[in-house]
Amino acid sequence: MTKKIAYVVGALALLFGLWGVYIRLFDGEQSANYGSYIGWGLWVAMYLFLAGLAAGAYMLAALDYLFDVPQFKGTGKTMLWAALVTLPAGLASIGMDLGHMERIWKVYLQPSFTSFLAWMVWGYTIFLVLIAVSLYLAFTQPEKKTLKTVMWIGFVVAILVAGGVGFLLGGNAARLFWHVGLLPVQFPVFALASGVGLMLVIVGWFMPELKEEQRSKLLWTLAIASIVTSVIKLYFLVADLTQSVYGGATDNLIAVQYMLSGPHAFMFWGVQIVLGLAIPVIVLAQPKLAKNGFVAGLMGLLLLIGYAAARILIVVPGQVAPMLTGLAEAFHGPKLSMEYTPSLMEWSVTSAVMGFAILGILIGMDYLLGYLARFTEAKK
Repeated sequence: MTKKIAYVVGALALLFGLWGVYIRLFDGEQSANYGSYIGWGLWVAMYLFLAGLAAGAYMLAALDYLFDVPQFKGTGKTMLWAALVTLPAGLASIGMDLGHMERIWKVYLQPSFTSFLAWMVWGYTIFLVLIAVSLYLAFTQPEKKTLKTVMWIGFVVAILVAGGVGFLLGGNAARLFWHVGLLPVQFPVFALASGVGLMLVIVGWFMPELKEEQRSKLLWTLAIASIVTSVIKLYFLVADLTQSVYGGATDNLIAVQYMLSGPHAFMFWGVQIVLGLAIPVIVLAQPKLAKNGFVAGLMGLLLLIGYAAARILIVVPGQVAPMLTGLAEAFHGPKLSMEYTPSLMEWSVTSAVMGFAILGILIGMDYLLGYLARFTEAKK
């Protein structure tokens, strides 16, 4: 029943999203609410979320194929497939933010390696190839050293591309809210935490074939990992906010005020803290509830919602401080605002991306992975 609901949700999300994708492709970015002052919005935040999700899923697949953790045995292919779906979804989200998507070929054929963005594009491309190769080897050569070698390379690259986003944001010295040493360190932890949340959903709702003993132990292990990563995430958050407040830099104070008591206050307190952190930690700390598949999957979903909100609360508040004093009052126009709320078109495009990710993971688990298993077995 849960899987049927997920299929319906994914299909409806994709269907609603087709309108936004059409508007974006044929009408440009006129319907988007970001502008000259706040240039990065929902699509950039969802790119951070989905790309981090792919890195985290790969790290968890390594627990099966690289580190041979007994509880994770048999889950590696599913997590590799989830990574193979969520990374293109994340890249599609950031692609919609580009003014000239058709020029993406230039970064491959005419790259400027003094640009960190070029390094990121190449890094994601290499990571995507490594995910696909790892999945292929997981079917064809699961017991050979070749898979472990590729997984080691992919594991390191997953950490690097996850942290690279933090370097990209933090290297911008003009944005003081991002320009902190902790930022690049946080993103690999966020990626792993997101991967754990996704795996709670997958194992809790969509993998009934696991033996009950393994399933119970795995859910409890994931529950502990979720609690630990949530506490670490909370520590990073408190450290960032206290440093900004006690440091007294005007730009940081504006960003913190915007987050804690401004237009995005509910997203911070209600979604990120209560829904995405406090409730899952309290529930998953109870072994009986954590080992219940439906409850564990629901808590994983709440964690993912919280992590998605957290990405928005990194991207947007970091841009709300004016680059020049009085800039916001000097000029007025539809794209000249220091406040940002995603437009319906932006939500629609994000809906399409999420619908694609949901359906991609489910269809792969139900049909593609089984077909590949039978195909490789027949070849032997």
